[in-house]
Amino acid sequence: MLRILIADDQELVRAGLRMILEAQDDLEVVAEAADGLEAISEVERTDPDVTLMDIRMPNMDGVEATRRLVGRRVLILTTFDLDDYVVEALRAGASGFLLKDAPPAELVRAVRVVAAGDALLSPSVTRQQLDRVVPRLPSSQPAPKMLRELTDREGEVLRLVAQGLSNAEIADRLVVSEATVKTHVSHILEKLDLRDRVQAVVVAYESGLVQRS
Repeated sequence: MLRILIADDQELVRAGLRMILEAQDDLEVVAEAADGLEAISEVERTDPDVTLMDIRMPNMDGVEATRRLVGRRVLILTTFDLDDYVVEALRAGASGFLLKDAPPAELVRAVRVVAAGDALLSPSVTRQQLDRVVPRLPSSQPAPKMLRELTDREGEVLRLVAQGLSNAEIADRLVVSEATVKTHVSHILEKLDLRDRVQAVVVAYESGLVQRS
């Protein structure tokens, strides 16, 4: 059973999310929070597998709360008009982000993906979010020269990761095994001292490895 905490300042939103999640046999909502401070307290109290974190909340927003929940699996809930906050939340340690108007099945899938320790990036959302936001943010990621440590193939894999492709899709594109792609991704993260592929996407955009539209 996967344990979930919902942090959102709107009670109606929390109720809707709870209803969707608890309709699944393997998902259980163990707590709710109306702001970032309460979210931190409830995470410490209930030890959830995944925290659904709204970005804009009173007292403490979702970005700061995510930053303080080091090592926790946080899935950011967002809308298109909160771009700057989304990227900052990814930098703060979020495992991914999902639009609030996503279909119920996508929400359920997102929770399971993050709970499994994977990063969640929707290709279309990734490009639309980061294309607009990254140029306006001060870089806090490895300089382009650090990318020189990557092999040509690793650089190619990083570009595809930044485009939102899964390991299976990258394997199909490069005509290699999925295991080989996983190895490349692991090497990329290790060489660039990154936590996961979410951070790798931000690096790819900030360094210019992926051209912004």
